[in-house]
Amino acid sequence: MRRFKILFFIVVAFTATFSVFAQDLKVLTIGNSFSRSLKTHFKKAAESVDGCRLEIGYACFGGCELDRHWRYIQKEEKEGKKIYGGGKSTLKEILQSKKWDIVTIQQASHKSWIADSYFPYAQNILDYISKNCPGAKVYIQQTWSYRSDSPMLSSWNITQEQMYRRLSQAYDLAAKRLGIRQIPTGLAVELARKAIPDRFLLSRKDIDLSKYRYPDMPSQSGDVVGKFFWKKDKKAQMRLYADTIHLNSYGEYLQACVWFAALYNRSATEIKYVPENMSEAQAISFREIADRAVKEYKGK
Repeated sequence: MRRFKILFFIVVAFTATFSVFAQDLKVLTIGNSFSRSLKTHFKKAAESVDGCRLEIGYACFGGCELDRHWRYIQKEEKEGKKIYGGGKSTLKEILQSKKWDIVTIQQASHKSWIADSYFPYAQNILDYISKNCPGAKVYIQQTWSYRSDSPMLSSWNITQEQMYRRLSQAYDLAAKRLGIRQIPTGLAVELARKAIPDRFLLSRKDIDLSKYRYPDMPSQSGDVVGKFFWKKDKKAQMRLYADTIHLNSYGEYLQACVWFAALYNRSATEIKYVPENMSEAQAISFREIADRAVKEYKGK
């Protein structure tokens, strides 16, 4: 009897220990390119941690706002059309296709700093998720502000800092009203910007892309958002373009680390995966920034 009790407690202890470290997550993102950027590093980062597995699905459209997602859902419900999954599935079918552990939503970046743009659409989508995937925990990803030279900032007459401050407030209000937690990617981006020694300080007026000749380009250091790149135009001539909105490869790694820390509730410093174009020291820095962002958000 005594041996049986000892064996029983050993089994219970082993099971409890294994359950702490073995985590398989099924994650569905209902978003746009600001969540599709997870494809680069998230799965590799998560599965480099012992016991962690990740299955992730993308219900995304480029630049898709919360109100457009809701219009698509209504159209599918009323007309029986399949809009998601490349026109092969409805969002309801995707939500019901697996036992998703986590479903994420987010506002499109160009509306992220406008607090009034979130509702009633975010609530409608949350209710739709709860109805069709009742076991899933819903998060909202806090997106990031554009690079300082973005022409969009000039057109809105705001600075990078103002965009971040406004979107941060908007996401805080939305998360509180919805009763869900955030994935603080935007905060991590701001922390990374402050931590990078050679900060990106150029404004749009300082960069005349027409003066550059292939393959030369302006400095791209100092930010985890944006990149310059050469591409052939309609006349098959090489032309220099600037993406001042999306994460670059470093930013995509930072995003993966933030999502790991937030969703697995573990330290990003456990991640062993390092991209080929990144030094170990840089990877360590981004993991630490991810942890700091998640910790700061939880401390609010």
